Amino acid sequence: PYHPERRLTAEGNSTGRANRSIKKRYVAVLDGIVLSERTGRIELPLCLNPLDRPRQIVSKEYGKEAITEYKIISESEKIIDESERSINESRKYTRIIFYPLTGRTHQLRVHAAHPEGLGCPILGDELYGKKADRLYLHAEYIEFRHPIYGDIFRIQKKADF
Repeated sequence: PYHPERRLTAEGNSTGRANRSIKKRYVAVLDGIVLSERTGRIELPLCLNPLDRPRQIVSKEYGKEAITEYKIISESEKIIDESERSINESRKYTRIIFYPLTGRTHQLRVHAAHPEGLGCPILGDELYGKKADRLYLHAEYIEFRHPIYGDIFRIQKKADF
């Protein structure tokens, strides 16, 4: 019989995703000001767009569960992307923390950009937003239990933006 709790995850263990024992935190800069709550949860099911690979789409019919919690840190007009300096001095940005509870392809990117999500793409996201000098998304923290020894590993690296 099929046991979804035993499916392999990208992290390589068979139970981490099912019982949420892998904790991840990403920091990002969004291109625009989010008009949602300061904290929240996005639940938009995702699947591959067969007509526009590798783009993912929101599909209630065919999509797989995708859940992201978020916390808005700040808004600013500070120039972040130096390539934009001469084009528009007054762009607005949102600094945000994402906590993905599932691990779908492009999950954070779609949840940020989609109108039913936050409605603001990640700065520098060429697929779901506009090109910049880089993609302003950074995996800041991961925590997981070693699948054999049981030790908890915590890895942290602050974003350089």
